[in-house]
Amino acid sequence: MNYILFDGTVRNALLPFTFTRPVADIRVGILTIREKWEKYLGYTTTTLTEEYLMDKYPMVEMEENIMINASFFPNEVLVEMILNLEKNQAIISGEEIIAFYTNDTQEDIDFDEYDLIDYDEDCIRIENTWDIFSKNDIAIREDFMLVTEGRTSQPIPKSVNVISPENIFIEKGAKLEFVTLNASSGPIYIGRNAEIMEGSLIRGPFALCEEAQVKLGAKIYGATTVGPHCRVGGEVNNSVLFAYSNKGHDGFLGNSVLGEWCNIGADSNNSNLKNNYEEVRLWSYETEGFAKTGLQFCGLMMGDHSKCGINTMFNTGTVVGVSANIFGSGFPRNFVPSFSWGGASGFTTYITKKAFETARIVMSRRHVEFSEQDAAILEHVFEETKKWRKE
Repeated sequence: MNYILFDGTVRNALLPFTFTRPVADIRVGILTIREKWEKYLGYTTTTLTEEYLMDKYPMVEMEENIMINASFFPNEVLVEMILNLEKNQAIISGEEIIAFYTNDTQEDIDFDEYDLIDYDEDCIRIENTWDIFSKNDIAIREDFMLVTEGRTSQPIPKSVNVISPENIFIEKGAKLEFVTLNASSGPIYIGRNAEIMEGSLIRGPFALCEEAQVKLGAKIYGATTVGPHCRVGGEVNNSVLFAYSNKGHDGFLGNSVLGEWCNIGADSNNSNLKNNYEEVRLWSYETEGFAKTGLQFCGLMMGDHSKCGINTMFNTGTVVGVSANIFGSGFPRNFVPSFSWGGASGFTTYITKKAFETARIVMSRRHVEFSEQDAAILEHVFEETKKWRKE
């Protein structure tokens, strides 16, 4: 059987992060959604996503296929139902299709002709950008159980000040000395070859993924995920960094999500609470207006390849698109379109030639190639987001 993860109806609600990746490759908890499904299923998956992304994220279709809505997270009950799907059967939750059987001879899918199976158990699902951090607590807990089951942690070094060591798992190659780990409020996962420098204070639930680094004296509250090859310092609370992003200096990042290849300048801060304590509204690419989040705490949503200079101040509920460069004094507006260059005093267009030059340099420092596929995706995003820039 072949398994294909599709974006479903939530792609636009998850922009700017889905400008540059399928829904399946969003990280929540320790793992990406794709990695969760592959661990549960025991099979690799491919993707049905936007056409401009498919060179980098191709779909492989075989004679028999199960299509799975990537906005839903796997669990034992749901996976068992999917593994037992037969021809002309689909699993639904309310109005949403979770999974369905198809074969390579079907040209159209008519769910009126399907046997619809109701799924009425609890299930984690991301439907908005803020779900990435607001559901990160439960996602870390579930991933921790998934990736550590039946395995033995590396020993906790004697210099580490630790609370609830039974909730801590350390992979091979990880380095940590003279730090405080408090796992009484949630598990702490430290990935392969990751490093926590001296003097850091960390409270779970917390995930430090492969090759990631916590800088000297950092203060990190749960539920926070530091993705592969990321670097964090200063104060971080309930935030998710996907991969290869840096927030390496003092300053506060809270209730926020950073995509890949982002950089937060030294002493930069984001607000995560309005002065009047009202519900935070966040820019919606779907409605082209500010949508209610239902949250009192909501910080910064920053798309891939975006950066800010030192001492940048972000207002509560700020959305920054892809490949934006923000600098200068004062608060920039709380929606910064993709490929914007500037700050509170105004923005100009960050032309792709210059943006690509920077991306090549940044990625080469981590021994990653800026490919033609990456350039084509960003060119598409540049054109797609023109209407929000003042050019």
